[in-house]
Amino acid sequence: MKSVDTSAIDSYFALLKSLSHNAKLELISRLSQSMQSKKPTEDVSWKSLFGALELDIPVEDFIQELKTDRKFNSKSINL
Repeated sequence: MKSVDTSAIDSYFALLKSLSHNAKLELISRLSQSMQSKKPTEDVSWKSLFGALELDIPVEDFIQELKTDRKFNSKSINL
């Protein structure tokens, strides 16, 4: 059997112990339902953490499009 890190559980319990009896029962119900549903977990790529783009066009075309869409608004300030 896997060992469980109880520090996270203890932290959640400290937050939730002040809930009313009915709120705790509702929470138990929702947790039970979430464990019963067998939704496939989304495979999150590590690239999404760094803002990697998934492009439908070649990179060179994307870079050219970025360069042509640039608009600079430079205003000079006289001091």
